Amino acid sequence: MKPILVVEDEYAISLVLKAYLEKENYVVQQAFTYEEALDKWNKHIPALVLLDVMLPDGSGWDLLKMIRERSSCPVIMLTALGDMHSKLDGLKQGADDYILKPFVVEEVLARVNTVLRRTSHLFEQDSALFLGSLKIDFKAHQVFLHGTPLKLAPKDLALFLLLAEHPNQTLTREQLIERIWGFDYEGSDRAVDLSIKRIRQTLKDWPSEEGDILTLRGTGYQIRVHT
Repeated sequence: MKPILVVEDEYAISLVLKAYLEKENYVVQQAFTYEEALDKWNKHIPALVLLDVMLPDGSGWDLLKMIRERSSCPVIMLTALGDMHSKLDGLKQGADDYILKPFVVEEVLARVNTVLRRTSHLFEQDSALFLGSLKIDFKAHQVFLHGTPLKLAPKDLALFLLLAEHPNQTLTREQLIERIWGFDYEGSDRAVDLSIKRIRQTLKDWPSEEGDILTLRGTGYQIRVHT
C-alpha cells in the first residue's frame, strides 16, 4: 500500500482523486495549500506526489524544486497550462509526468501506475536492492557486503532498511523515529544519530563511489546512490 500525496486546491478534484486512488489500494494524504503540502511532505514519506501547479499560497513549481533538492520521489504535475512550453519547463525541472486539466481520472491512475513502475527499477524481482557490492534483501531482512552478511542490531537494521527503501530521499529524524521507534517514543532523537553512527561503522568497507549515508544538517538522513 504505497502512500501518495495529492496536492490540489480544488476540493472536489482532490476528493475524486483520493477516492479512486484508495480503490487501487494506495494510501492517500491530501494537501490543499503550499504550506500544508510542505508540512505533510516533511511528516510523511510519499511514494509519489500528484502536484497542482496553481496553489492559493504558492507555486507548484517551487514545491517541485524543493522536492528535487531533497528527494528522487516521482512527481506528476496537474495543471491547466496546456501549452508545450509549460510542459517542457515542468519536465526540465524534474517532473516525471504532466497531466492537463480537465482530465479523466482513469488516465491519472494509469499514469500513476506507469510512473511507479518506471521508478522502481532499482528493485529486483526478489525484492533485493543492489548498490554496487552492497545487497539489501528486504524479504529476508538481511544486508550483504561483498557477499558477506552484516550484523546489525534490530533497530539499526530496521532504520537502514527504511532508508534503503527510499534511495536519494531525505528522511527527517521525526519520520525515522515515528516509523522505527513508534509514536509513543519519549526518548531523545539522538537515538537516530547513534543508530546511524553504528550503521556507518558496520558499512565502513562499502566503497564510497558506490554510495553512502548522508547527513543533511537540520533535516535528516538519506542513502545517496552513486551507481
